[in-house]
Amino acid sequence: MTVRGRVGVIVACIVVAALVALYAASRNPVAAPLPPAGSVHLGPDPGQDVASYLAGLLTARPPAGTATLALVELTTERTTADAIALTAGTTPVTAVFRVPIARVQTALHFEVLEPGVPLATGLDTARQRAGSAAGNDAARLTGRPQAIAAAEAAALGSPACACVLALVVDGDGTALAALAARPGVRGVDAAPPGTTSRELALSPLLPEQTDRADPLPDDGSVPAS
Repeated sequence: MTVRGRVGVIVACIVVAALVALYAASRNPVAAPLPPAGSVHLGPDPGQDVASYLAGLLTARPPAGTATLALVELTTERTTADAIALTAGTTPVTAVFRVPIARVQTALHFEVLEPGVPLATGLDTARQRAGSAAGNDAARLTGRPQAIAAAEAAALGSPACACVLALVVDGDGTALAALAARPGVRGVDAAPPGTTSRELALSPLLPEQTDRADPLPDDGSVPAS
């Protein structure tokens, strides 16, 4: 084979390889990278003025017909039954549990609600998971942290516990506006449309945070569990 012939064969092979690669790419397109987890923050920033934060929520809701995820912050911790009533018209997807104890810093328990089950069942199961997590904390901690976790576990073990601090719901602009106007709802912090649960970083406003979103005092007595 002449030199020209060998060059022609090499060029032909390169062309065939390029066409094969192009075909494979068209059959198996590279997936777009997922947005970073926790990249969308809902809730006040540390130290933020509470009145300014709440006022800003009024302009951040999506328009009617556009659905998104939103953090629903309650005026005080509620039972699961109360939480269901307060969020009617939307679809809760995550519950945030907190046991309120005066002047004691208690944990926030973020529990994803099981899809495809009645909401009452999903919230009750989530409450039990939060109680189990608090019990596990009590088993590994000592001193005051152990006593706090044990008190949390005891409270969360009761179906009557008023421990739902906030919820993440899925709803459109109209539903979220109606929810925000209900007594017992302090704020509805909506994520940009298209945001997924994976992207959310949540820091709910606490009922005791009235001026600034500062840490609460932790010098109160812990009830016996």
